[in-house]
Amino acid sequence: VCVCVYMSECECVCFLRVTKQYLPHVARLFLISTFLEDGIRMWFQWSEQRDYIEATWSCGYFLATGFVLLNLIGQIGGCVLVLSRNLVQYACFGLFGIIALQVCASVLLNLALGGGLLLLLAESRSEGKSMFAGVPSMGQSSPKQYMQLGGRVLLVLMFMTLLHFDSSFFSILQNMVGTALIVLVAVGLKTKLAALTLVLWLLAINVYFNAFWTVPSYKPMHDFLKYDFFQTTSVIGGLLLVVALGPGGVSVDEKKKDW
Repeated sequence: VCVCVYMSECECVCFLRVTKQYLPHVARLFLISTFLEDGIRMWFQWSEQRDYIEATWSCGYFLATGFVLLNLIGQIGGCVLVLSRNLVQYACFGLFGIIALQVCASVLLNLALGGGLLLLLAESRSEGKSMFAGVPSMGQSSPKQYMQLGGRVLLVLMFMTLLHFDSSFFSILQNMVGTALIVLVAVGLKTKLAALTLVLWLLAINVYFNAFWTVPSYKPMHDFLKYDFFQTTSVIGGLLLVVALGPGGVSVDEKKKDW
């Protein structure tokens, strides 16, 4: 068993060395995919979104239009800034504001997406410090450590939205394996290996079960599968950032170095 664990860790290290330059870019794209898809959907379904907000919240035509417009600009603009790596911290705060606006719609998912943005903030802080090459460092800054901890814990909430509570054997197996791996990520034990395994697991499940492109767009199932697909993609993006950044100072892996 020890030999298998050692080999798995070595394979994980080799993977990280090969993908070190590309992994953060892929992670950012996956993580913001929910915001990007929502913004694009608001562009193409402008009148439907406005009418839905107006009817649901009884806020009137102008307030509903302003809400949809603010979400459209805020989400697409924030995603462009994150992907271009310009003003990432301001983009994250802007997307936090979008989450606050949408909190009435889905409290759990929006908190979880906030966890992903915390990981993005932690990455941007680490990039800012790396600009001063050659300057001695006393270790990770406390804010970054707790951003990573908060992001990991909130990823658990995001993962909980993917659980399917039915009696089929595969669903039970999927829930058990996924829950065990996400708990390891949350506490920071074998973090990179657990996160990478969960990424591969979720990628396979997402493409197989949430293939919304195989369902005609006029059927309701198309929108349900599309929602689940991008929701799962955001979880994968957050986990890829955990693989790229590591668990941070507040984790079992970090404490084991002192033992």
